[in-house]
Amino acid sequence: MEDHIRFDIADHALMLLDQRLLPTRKSLAVCRSVGDIVTALQTMVVRGAPAIGVTAAWGCVLALEDVVRRGDKEWRAALDAELDRIAEARPTAVNLRWAVERMRAIAAGFDGPASELAPLFQREARTIQQEDIATCKALGRAGADCIPDGATVMTHCNAGALATAGYGTALGVVRAALEQGKRIRVIANETRPFLQGARLTAWELKEDVIDVTVACDNACALLMQKGMVDCVVVGADRIAANGDSANKIGTFGVAILARHFGIPFYIAAPLSTIDPATPTGAGIPIEERPYEEVAILNERRICPEDVPAYNFAFDVTPAHMITGIITEAGVLRPPYKDSIAAALKNHSRR
Repeated sequence: MEDHIRFDIADHALMLLDQRLLPTRKSLAVCRSVGDIVTALQTMVVRGAPAIGVTAAWGCVLALEDVVRRGDKEWRAALDAELDRIAEARPTAVNLRWAVERMRAIAAGFDGPASELAPLFQREARTIQQEDIATCKALGRAGADCIPDGATVMTHCNAGALATAGYGTALGVVRAALEQGKRIRVIANETRPFLQGARLTAWELKEDVIDVTVACDNACALLMQKGMVDCVVVGADRIAANGDSANKIGTFGVAILARHFGIPFYIAAPLSTIDPATPTGAGIPIEERPYEEVAILNERRICPEDVPAYNFAFDVTPAHMITGIITEAGVLRPPYKDSIAAALKNHSRR
């Protein structure tokens, strides 16, 4: 699955599979402006850290087209302002700002009129998208050996093709293990309140004819107690320099349970999700999302009026609870401060 993020050069539009409507309806959201991109990011038309980064890169292409169309004399300042709007759309996923800064670097090294920058922006956005698919496949191969034959893998939220440009991170590990000929089953935690596991993970695994069962979030302890889970593999939206990892709310609880029952717990994420400027998880901003996501389900109120709700989108799993961090550079092991620094250093030399 690699066509859920597609830039139409002729139409000057980014076509996104609207993930809010899955699994019952496949529909495209069309983004023609920075405003459309920001809305798509904030309303979860597209989500998942790598997919957010790819979307942001194409959003920068649209930003440049807006600036060229307006004919701004101070086009660099105007472009920077538009890129800032994209970078600030959501706070937790570091891939968002990473992609914007990579596009900004292309503009900074360009000496010419804004209109001639467009092909370079398009090429860089396309490169980011293609690199993400290749990265996920490399990551999957690196992590496949962590999954024994016959294993049942629990995952939380959606870290599959839909959360990336294609193939997936946590589900990329599952796919690679299956490609090795292993027999793998997946338990997809429903992932309240947005139900990414029930709606998205289950949908894309069913599409690929991969054995998947949905579990209520609060069934994790029972399933582990019964010996029904062999390992846990989840994605990440930001990884601190010490290995503390932010992922969808509820991940920390799954990690605590896995530790209690002696079950390996892995994070699967590209190196671009690591934020070396954030020393520990305490510095990772945690997004709070709208009340309605908790209080209303299918247009029906499920919480009493005037009763507030917590809707933190992410939590942080401490590094000491993580068995390994699966990246395209291999499986990083504790002490993570050292293995992360080495992986980033070696990656920067390529």
